[in-house]
Amino acid sequence: MIVQYDELNQKKKEVEKELEKLKKAFNQYFDIAVGKNVKGELNISGYKLQRQIRTLEKFEQDETVKRLEELKLTDLIQKKPDEVKIKSALNLGLLKETDLEGCVKLNYSQAIYVNPISTN
Repeated sequence: MIVQYDELNQKKKEVEKELEKLKKAFNQYFDIAVGKNVKGELNISGYKLQRQIRTLEKFEQDETVKRLEELKLTDLIQKKPDEVKIKSALNLGLLKETDLEGCVKLNYSQAIYVNPISTN
């Protein structure tokens, strides 16, 4: 069982490496075909290839704390900006998005999905 586990684990690592190469190729294709950080879809040979884009928004800690202190909104600061309270303050109109211009950092992650196309 130990030998089998080791062999399967090695195969798993090889498969994961190959999948990463394919994902990279698919993302390069979509970068060229539809643009960076843009979702896309391709139907080919009975399969649908999709790329989804997830956006993660985070407040830059130092800049946001500085800006909130300037605006005398220190109750929105814990040791780092309290994102829940900031979002609430934005929703309530106590804070404008322009007040925090330059404080928001966007991160993107790409996800590739392959599904057979049903022939119904």
